[in-house]
Amino acid sequence: MPATPSTPQLPDGHRAGDRGLQRASLSVFLAGLATFAMLYEPQALLPELARAFDVSPAGSTLSISVSTVSLAVGLLVLGPVSDRRGRTGILQLSLATSAVLAVLIALAPTWELLLVLRGFQGFALAGLSSVGVAYLREELHPTVSSRAIGLFIAGNAIGGLTGRLLGGFLTDLGGWRLALGGVAVLGVGCAVAVRLLLPPARRFVPVDRQGSLLRSLGSVFTDPALLMLYAVAAFLMAAFVAVYNAGTFRLESPPYDLTPSLASLVFLAYLLGSASSPTAGWLADRTSRRLVVPVSVVVMGGGLALTLLEPLWCFVLGLCVLTVGFFSAHAVGSAWVAARASLGGRPVGQAASLYSFWYYVGSSVGGTLAGRAWQGSGWTAVALLAGGFTLATLLLTLALGRTRSLDPHAR
Repeated sequence: MPATPSTPQLPDGHRAGDRGLQRASLSVFLAGLATFAMLYEPQALLPELARAFDVSPAGSTLSISVSTVSLAVGLLVLGPVSDRRGRTGILQLSLATSAVLAVLIALAPTWELLLVLRGFQGFALAGLSSVGVAYLREELHPTVSSRAIGLFIAGNAIGGLTGRLLGGFLTDLGGWRLALGGVAVLGVGCAVAVRLLLPPARRFVPVDRQGSLLRSLGSVFTDPALLMLYAVAAFLMAAFVAVYNAGTFRLESPPYDLTPSLASLVFLAYLLGSASSPTAGWLADRTSRRLVVPVSVVVMGGGLALTLLEPLWCFVLGLCVLTVGFFSAHAVGSAWVAARASLGGRPVGQAASLYSFWYYVGSSVGGTLAGRAWQGSGWTAVALLAGGFTLATLLLTLALGRTRSLDPHAR
């Protein structure tokens, strides 16, 4: 019997050794690299931006928070659109628009205009976050999808590292405008590469009617496990961004007094995150997500505790450990959302978008509160704030372990 639109016969997903797998993985890796380089580059420039525009440390964090808030809003729009219109076009347009805005941000003459442009850029960047995991889950075979998603998260980590390191070094060379311009060039290059490399979708099945879309969106909120995973995303990211936002100020203050370029070296810890993400995905495929995620959160908490010690090497080691735990938990958690939604017959794009929505809400809240905590009571207050978020994450992951699995092969 011939296939009908209601029961499409789909080709198999790309498997290990397929050229399509390599191109898809590399494209989404590069997209993640560019997205996070552009999104979080100001984190390394916060003290410089505060001086250049005469704003407070808490005020300077708005250069990040305004983007993450608008990105979160964009996810609510672009996620459902991707379920109707497809993933590849949104991903490519997102990168191209964000790169153009990055150039304009580097030229912004006032603080207010810079924030407005950063807000538009955050919305544009939502394109990747809303479709990246869903695209990989749909187009790749289940035996390789978790590893590919881990590589995507690794691209996020390397992008965050690249933006911060490049920003720190270029700031020392020529100021914050040169730093932002350098990352804009990176964004343009990655946008071109993704346009040339990304394989077209072969397994995407659109949601045709608005009514079906709204009903499927409502179904996402009926699964307690998905709701807990969204809360995990928010608390996890709130803790992580709080530490890194305030960490820049701590490194450039007594007793360390580091220059922007030296302070930015601490972001080399992201290399550990890029390694731990696919490793955690590999472990989750062979053991259980229910085990890997809470263990990763415990590791993150141990790293946070180390940052309370005054020696610089303790602070740096603590950031390294925290980063490994964070990216491990995030990589497996994001894959968990896609798998849970798929097995439950819910729209993967919407489920992944809602995970990312709460992830960036957590980033906005944690980053802003960290600036105020640092201004008020220094690093101890920041660590207590991040510790509270981490504890909440751990409790949620333990509760997730008690939920009913929809996957007969899950352990």
